[in-house]
Amino acid sequence: MAETVLSISHLTKRFEDQVILEDLSLEVREGEVVVIVGSSGCGKSTLLRCINALEDIQGGEIRLRGQLIRHDSRNLPELRQKVGMVFQNYELFPHLTVLDNILLAPVKAQKRSRQEARDEALALLERVGLKEKADSWPRQLSGGQKQRVAIVRALIMHPEILLFDEVTAALDPEMVREVLDVIVNLADQGKTMLIVTHEMSFARAVADRIILLDDRRILEGSDPETFFTAPKTEQAKKFLQTFEFNRKNKAEA
Repeated sequence: MAETVLSISHLTKRFEDQVILEDLSLEVREGEVVVIVGSSGCGKSTLLRCINALEDIQGGEIRLRGQLIRHDSRNLPELRQKVGMVFQNYELFPHLTVLDNILLAPVKAQKRSRQEARDEALALLERVGLKEKADSWPRQLSGGQKQRVAIVRALIMHPEILLFDEVTAALDPEMVREVLDVIVNLADQGKTMLIVTHEMSFARAVADRIILLDDRRILEGSDPETFFTAPKTEQAKKFLQTFEFNRKNKAEA
């Protein structure tokens, strides 16, 4: 059995008096693709931000290959380098070229040689079909291109796990496929990933396991075929019915 990369035990997250996540536990194994689904506002993105210690937690613990991730961990910068996070709004620096956006972290944080990092960055850009955009500015890119650059920026750090937070949510429909194809390719390469998405067809295609998050906790988790064809909980059945209703409405529009 593959080694556990990420372990979350009895996680509790509150914003003031509002409980967002409560007693949540989850393990992600090496090479596994876990997709988290659920209604808007159920805490999916908050969970990813807790994993990267962008949000403090009020209970439980998060470990990356056994190392505790805490907001006050002395080695937090080193741990964050092992957790690649791709946000829905790209987070590219507008005053840096595509290449310089990618090189900033490996050169500054990991102290890698600029030439070695540059060679890898160009190879990664070529892999996602953007090598010719290396010297472009973010404002010159489409949304899908910006998101692919953000993925390369995460990959060049050689993370233990990749977190994707609704990476297609800010994209026009015609740009969604180019980003999802990159993630499917990463899954085929055996990358360990935790993905939050509303794209159910993508979730079904890429996931090894699908997790339904609702009511502050994980309600159901299973392989994609079981989740979509034989959900165990009433909440999962209702969620899938809503998804199917929305999908048919879009098809008829």
